[in-house]
Amino acid sequence: MDNHLNPSVRHDIVMFFDVRDGNPNGDPDAANQPRFDPETGHGLVTDVCIKRKIRNYVDALDGEGARNKIFIQAGKPLNATLERAYTTQGLEGKKEKGKSADNVRLAQAWMCENFFDVRMFGAVLSTGDHQAGKVQGPVQFTFARSVDPVMPADNTITRVVATRVGDDKETEMGGKWTVPYGLYRMHGFFSAHFAERTGVSVEDLEMLYAALCGMFDLDRSAARGEMALRGLYVLSHESKLGEAPAHSLTEQIVVRRKNDASPARKFSDYEVRTPSELPAGVSMTAVVA
Repeated sequence: MDNHLNPSVRHDIVMFFDVRDGNPNGDPDAANQPRFDPETGHGLVTDVCIKRKIRNYVDALDGEGARNKIFIQAGKPLNATLERAYTTQGLEGKKEKGKSADNVRLAQAWMCENFFDVRMFGAVLSTGDHQAGKVQGPVQFTFARSVDPVMPADNTITRVVATRVGDDKETEMGGKWTVPYGLYRMHGFFSAHFAERTGVSVEDLEMLYAALCGMFDLDRSAARGEMALRGLYVLSHESKLGEAPAHSLTEQIVVRRKNDASPARKFSDYEVRTPSELPAGVSMTAVVA
């Protein structure tokens, strides 16, 4: 078994993706403009955005599978799914003296077994009468941050049809936010300790890496322009707790712009350097390089 597929040890992940002439993650509180750090100008993409893409990919690939259903889905109330965790096992949803703790434990185990996103990302499962506690997931991501500052542009667009019957306008105006180009870096962390609790398998890690590699091709949108995964590096340890602090490992993967005299407009304007030597007990797998 490849080191990066072992669910019984810790993994630290470094991922690079880019966007060209698109909006990678709009902010609804700011007219949907691309998210950015107002002090530095670096672009941001939330961890929630990436997890949504992973969920969508897993659902498209094997959403009806025995272990790969998705809990957080549009149009599917959470409490209805939690009720299934009880009714499928013949459990009573209302609290019963002496039985509620056992019911919560059994319902939580059922959710972890059946739902990929609960097993990997965790979830709050205590939102109704059918309580299943709280699951702390073994996979966590940071916000993605662009390597260089980005310059979002609000592009005016027109439409050659009116919205309402009776409007005498021949065209209507609108706007479309884009980033000319941005290379983003995101870190991920896999805890073997929590993976053991939720029942993560080798196949789950294979699915996670497959989703990271394929999610941008599934999630095409005119608003997002061209987005692509450019690098996926997994730093694997030999134990549950790991042999070195995560930051000391992820910092050894360095990306630099080749020419500072002109703005970057493509991935080949950058170079990624990986460590030639790692601490004892740590190995690196370049899933995408």
